[in-house]
Amino acid sequence: MTKTAQLHRMVMETHTCPYGIKSKWLLERHGFEVADHHLTTREETDAFKAKHDVKTTPQTFIDGARIGGYDDLRIHFGLDQPKDQRSDTTYRPVIALFGMTFLMALAAAFVVTGEPVSAFTAEWFVAFSMCGLAYLKLRDVEAFSSMFLNYDLLAKRWVRYGYIYPYAEGLTGVLMIAGVFMWLAIPVALFIGTIGAISVIYAVYIQKRELKCACVGGDSNVPLGFISLTENVFMVGMAVWMLIKTQL
Repeated sequence: MTKTAQLHRMVMETHTCPYGIKSKWLLERHGFEVADHHLTTREETDAFKAKHDVKTTPQTFIDGARIGGYDDLRIHFGLDQPKDQRSDTTYRPVIALFGMTFLMALAAAFVVTGEPVSAFTAEWFVAFSMCGLAYLKLRDVEAFSSMFLNYDLLAKRWVRYGYIYPYAEGLTGVLMIAGVFMWLAIPVALFIGTIGAISVIYAVYIQKRELKCACVGGDSNVPLGFISLTENVFMVGMAVWMLIKTQL
């Protein structure tokens, strides 16, 4: 038996609602035949919203019952949880970044050595991660520094440090990738990594505060905790390794 759904979405000359496109794709993916109703003017859209007493479009109806917008449709199909059941925090941004930089390190090591796993893999994984994390912070340094002030011990005493940190992290990552100016890269990584690790440990494990980490930028919903600590542990470990390597 064919399942049918009614979809009402904005399709105008200068704007097509992306969530309407996603809703149609999601319905078709779940085996529905979609009656796709286009709202082609602002007046038509406003009239539709007033008639059904809704604030947004698209709107999906299945068997005469209104399901709602795209987020509601995802919940209807069991892809998301209702808002009152969702967690406000997630480690996904950090895991995604570390996963991508690890694959980049494998690829780069393979190009250089012919083997995906080598000492270069570990070094570049950390250095690429530092550059990636720095980039995310540099998108909005103001927002990052504000969130950073919630827990970083040095930034609380010297506000400018919150603005300097992402530049220092990015510069150190680039120098470690290139393997140059270790006399600068090693002490910077050791300094900011140690201060960061102490700050996270103090806030999370001693004060037992529930905070969001600024590691992936000022709009982060990553909880301050063990995985957040890895950024600082990586930097300290990389600095120590590079110091040993240069002495050898």
